Amino acid sequence: MDMTLTAKIKIYPTAEQAEVLKATLSAYRQACNAVSVVIFDTKVLAQAKLHDMTYRLLRSNYALRSQMAQSVIKTVIARYRSLKSNGHEWTLVRFKKPEYDLVWNRDYSLVQGLFSVNTLEGRIKVPFEPKGMEQYFDGSWTFGTAKLVYKHNQFFLHIPMTKTIPTVDEHNIRQVVGVDVGVNFLAVAYDSQGKTTFFNGRKIKHMRAKYKRMRKTLQQKGTASARRKLKTIGQRENRWMTDVNHTITKALVRQYGERTLFVLEDLTGIREKTERVRIHDRYETVSWAFYQFRHMLEYKARLHGAKVMVVAPHYTSLTCPKCGHTEKANRKKRTHTFCCRTCGYTSNDDRIGAMNLQRKGIEYIVEGTTQA
Repeated sequence: MDMTLTAKIKIYPTAEQAEVLKATLSAYRQACNAVSVVIFDTKVLAQAKLHDMTYRLLRSNYALRSQMAQSVIKTVIARYRSLKSNGHEWTLVRFKKPEYDLVWNRDYSLVQGLFSVNTLEGRIKVPFEPKGMEQYFDGSWTFGTAKLVYKHNQFFLHIPMTKTIPTVDEHNIRQVVGVDVGVNFLAVAYDSQGKTTFFNGRKIKHMRAKYKRMRKTLQQKGTASARRKLKTIGQRENRWMTDVNHTITKALVRQYGERTLFVLEDLTGIREKTERVRIHDRYETVSWAFYQFRHMLEYKARLHGAKVMVVAPHYTSLTCPKCGHTEKANRKKRTHTFCCRTCGYTSNDDRIGAMNLQRKGIEYIVEGTTQA
């Protein structure tokens, strides 16, 4: 099965090259907006017709090279088709960010350890930072259409990388690990040897509360500068959340290795579910990126010869893993403890969830009774 990931690679142009890239990005963005106006007015999405209508304008008004002009037309068409397929109203698409689409081996390539990028002034060769990205340059990955991005005074190439990864057969699974995700413990893993690993979320929860207070203060001010600050804080918080999820999922995959089946709860409806928690705690609970965690664990597991399955979350923290008794009173949310009313088995409630998830994974492999 083919697997595609986007590698975000930082490039290091010289000062002179940086100016050329900035000029190219600016011309490309302006050209996209010009074509967007034509499409909005005419509702024409056929590439051949748009080529006749805009190609000369793009070459003369924005000094685009032939390949760039073609790329601009394709980029704008794709954005409008995405708009239609998502069911949005017909509206003028605006291109605000300095970005530039590059086709592999046409607009960019890799030559002797340098990226060769097409610009308004021809090809330039720039070094890049391969640290942490070495696996993508071992010859086994296919490069796709990249996006040149200028952000925070730095240049990046966002490159889709595709590789054929063999699917893990359930019959070759050597161990099952239940992973319960939450807020007080970001993740609790219970494995086939009966060992539990806790990823404490206390510091994370405090940081989320800090961001919440900052947001509230800025929202109360309501000034233009406060709104700009809110946007900056939101971006910073998202980057931080992504890094936390990367760290935990990487640790799980490294710890348990290949031929592992990770079992997670299907938390698709977590937002609706957690809207019932106390308003004071709602932000920390609702806003954690559970889906992002699942997505990261899925692709990291596949890369390391492991697999992820999701199961229905019903009663995973209310069922005793020893005797099977299920009762709401078994769990005390306030103290995060579980005590079975029948057999008396006591443990942390998140650990109970991980144990029950691990059991469901075993049932799926051995008996085929649990649906992923």
